[in-house]
Amino acid sequence: MTRLLSRRTLLLGGAVGTVGACGFRLLDGDGVPDGVVTGSFRSARLGDREVGYAVARPRGHSTADGLPVVVSLHGRGQNHAAAFKTLHLDRTLHDVVGGGVGDGVPPFALASVDGGDHGYWHRRADGTDAGAMVVEEFVPLLAEQGLDTTRLGLHGWSMGGYGALLLAGRRRLPVRTLAVASPALFSAAGNTPPGAFDDASDFLRNDVYDRPQLLDGLQLRVDCGRSDPFYAATRRFVAGVVPRPVSSFGAGGHDAAYWRRIAPGQLTFLGRHLAG
Repeated sequence: MTRLLSRRTLLLGGAVGTVGACGFRLLDGDGVPDGVVTGSFRSARLGDREVGYAVARPRGHSTADGLPVVVSLHGRGQNHAAAFKTLHLDRTLHDVVGGGVGDGVPPFALASVDGGDHGYWHRRADGTDAGAMVVEEFVPLLAEQGLDTTRLGLHGWSMGGYGALLLAGRRRLPVRTLAVASPALFSAAGNTPPGAFDDASDFLRNDVYDRPQLLDGLQLRVDCGRSDPFYAATRRFVAGVVPRPVSSFGAGGHDAAYWRRIAPGQLTFLGRHLAG
C-alpha cells in the first residue's frame, strides 16, 4: 500500500529521514492548513483507488510522542480536508489541549480520511466499503506513523456521525470514546437521500436509528441543533442509549457554523476519555 506524504510532514520533524527510504512522494494542493500532515494511500477496500488523508497534532508534538488518536469521519459530499479546511478542527485541537478552551485536556492527534461522496461508511453493492477501509487500512497506517491506536476515538458529523455510530456500535473498532454531531439517522429506508443505501435491505442491515442499544456502555457524546432535520431522530436515539450519553440540543442547524461551535466541547470530551 503506497503512502504519499505532503511537504507539511517535513515541517513537523521526525519524517525527514524516512521520506526517501520508504518511497514517499510529495503532494500539493490538498487544501488543508499548514502544520497538518497530509498524504494518500491506495485502498483495496475502495476499489483500488487513491485515498487522501490528513493528521493534525497539537503544536509542539511530533510523530515520536505516541499520541492517542481520534479518527474524524466527514459528511456527504466532502472529503478528508473538510475537518480542517471547513471545520478548523486543527485550531480547536490546539485550543483544547493548550488550555485556551478546555484546560487540562491531555494531548491527542486528530486524523481524517476520504470515505467517498455518499458511501455512508458501510459496504456497498459495488464491493466498496469505507468502514472496512478505516478499520483495515487507515487505522493500521496511523499506527505505522507512531500514533497509539490502542487509545482510539471516533468523531463525525452528518454522514460521518452516522458512520462513527455504526463502526463503534458494531464493535468494528475498539474505540474508547466517540463524539458525533448532527448524525444522519433515518427512521426508514424511504426517508434516505439518493445513493445513501443500495436498497431497503442494505438500509436494514446497517440501521443505527432503531438500534440504540448497539452503543450501550460506550463513552458517547451527541450534539444536534434544534433546527436540524435530524433533531427529532437524534433525540429519540439518545434516549435509548444506556447509560444516557452526554448530549446537547441547543440552537443551530445542519451546517458548518454549528459544527464549529460545538467542536471545542466535543474534542474536550474525547481527549479526556482517551486519557482515562
